[in-house]
Amino acid sequence: MCLLVLATLFGVFLDAGDAFQIQCYQCEELMHNDCSTPEYIVNCTVNVQDMCQKEVLVKPNGVHYRKSCASSGACLIASSGYQQFCTGRLNSVCISCCNTPLCNGPKRKRPVPSAATSSRWRSSLALLPLLVPMTVLPGT
Repeated sequence: MCLLVLATLFGVFLDAGDAFQIQCYQCEELMHNDCSTPEYIVNCTVNVQDMCQKEVLVKPNGVHYRKSCASSGACLIASSGYQQFCTGRLNSVCISCCNTPLCNGPKRKRPVPSAATSSRWRSSLALLPLLVPMTVLPGT
């Protein structure tokens, strides 16, 4: 019953005229992959282009990058269709799709955990036995 109520509320919010619009990087360039700056940010077509696409083509004169908005259907078909050609070698074509804002930009580096974070994690693990209920077997 609770699930039905949540699904109904979700449908009401979606039907309330809230349009979905994603922002992506859009460019075509040779070799640098640095077209991930504010001047390359575009608003994709509302409720049509719901994904960002990134193409990496390896050509004799270098690596070419294309970034754009795309519809999920077209992007997913293209990425799966070119998957066999995504080798990283000459004439390679790799197409990737993503659905969060500006996700076709540069990969973000993961933060390295600090010593303080590691010690907090170890102290949390030390409390784990207190949180897990103990099972008492009959006859013990």
